[in-house]
Amino acid sequence: MPRKARSYKRHPIIADNKYNSVKIAKFINYVMERGKKTVAAKVVYGALNNIEKEMSREAGSQAKPDQAQPGGKPSSGKVTAKEVFEQAVRNVSPILEVKGRRIGGANYQVPMEVQEPRKTTLGMKWIIDAARAKKGKPMDQKLATELMEAYNKMGAAIKKREDVHRMAEANKAFAHFARFQRR
Repeated sequence: MPRKARSYKRHPIIADNKYNSVKIAKFINYVMERGKKTVAAKVVYGALNNIEKEMSREAGSQAKPDQAQPGGKPSSGKVTAKEVFEQAVRNVSPILEVKGRRIGGANYQVPMEVQEPRKTTLGMKWIIDAARAKKGKPMDQKLATELMEAYNKMGAAIKKREDVHRMAEANKAFAHFARFQRR
């Protein structure tokens, strides 16, 4: 068994064509099953189109053109689907998680801070898992619903994040074992 982990070169992720976003391209890759990227892209773009329609419907029913936002700026009245997606991923991304550590013959669940690439990866995967767990609708509608719920800080993905944070809070007595972390 090698003492040092191998470091692998990561291939650069190319931004998607429609929104020119690397995060959305990674999200498409996570949605993809059995190598069917075009199907995954249709699902994600369909979900983002559904979000765009929903946000324009909400903006049309709520906002007035002369109304100002709390910051003193005039409201644009419309939030783009890309902004909803990015805010939803930020809302779902965990700050803390527990990792199992074997110290002195006993296993401890040690709370640790989640670093950035893993943070967004977990957030995206939890949104996708929550959408797949819903039944009775096409995947693009389920994904759009879950993204909107995550944007509004509700839904199954937010519940998963809260459960992980609650577990880390319950095990904070073992936080001093975090100094023995593997690299």
